[in-house]
Amino acid sequence: KVNKLLSPGLPCVYGHVFFKQSGPKEKLSVTFKLYGLPVYSQQPRAMHIHEYGDLSKGCGSTGGHYNPLSVNHPQHPGDFGNFVPVNGKIRQSLNSSATLFGRLSIIGRSVVIHAGEDDLGRGGNVESLLNGNAGRRLACCVI
Repeated sequence: KVNKLLSPGLPCVYGHVFFKQSGPKEKLSVTFKLYGLPVYSQQPRAMHIHEYGDLSKGCGSTGGHYNPLSVNHPQHPGDFGNFVPVNGKIRQSLNSSATLFGRLSIIGRSVVIHAGEDDLGRGGNVESLLNGNAGRRLACCVI
């Protein structure tokens, strides 16, 4: 079945994002196992945690970056940075400052994969400090 909320012409990205944290004082480990990106492209893709786990209007209803401490990008918990697909796949792990515990928990929020590269706050404009000028939302899922 075709998802009517996906923009035509965009790749159909699928896979898993695994979160593991043994306790509230431990680091959050995040593993990406994503597929369906263009095989012959090495376009870096930005990934971030967004405010809402609302997919009612596709990735457009996930809100902005999750920024509970009101800091500039790329200091938000869940600013994962850029990933270069290899043969249409992203398979990487990292540690994050986000948490699965307490009032700043990311459970119920979303992960968004962007079409472009995150400028890591160095773009020289307001958008850069909000979202890294990473471009349109390519794929998303609820945490």
